[in-house]
Amino acid sequence: MQELHAIEHSLWATVSRFDPDLMEQVFADDFAEFGRSGRRYTRAEMLFSPDQATPIDATLHQMMSRALSDDISIVTYVSEVRYDGSTEWANRSSIWDSSSGGWKLRFHQGTPCAPLTPK
Repeated sequence: MQELHAIEHSLWATVSRFDPDLMEQVFADDFAEFGRSGRRYTRAEMLFSPDQATPIDATLHQMMSRALSDDISIVTYVSEVRYDGSTEWANRSSIWDSSSGGWKLRFHQGTPCAPLTPK
């Protein structure tokens, strides 16, 4: 499952998130997302070009993964994303499918949540 964690992290790294070839490989043809805002996104809306690149300042917390079947896994975590002096927190879940040979992101959801408190 470390491979999935690495791919998930790549979606939050500016250098890889705006790499069209990598994102073509990552997003399944039928990908869909319910964003933190409540908006629904399609695969086409998530494929950015390098000229759209904006710095991403995010930290992913409490990442866990669990196999749902031989080919399907779910990755969950809490995102801490900083924009223009403010911070947005969200519970995140991603459903990954390896039935075509490599991991493809089929579905992602972000739901606002309270900030994590340090332990």
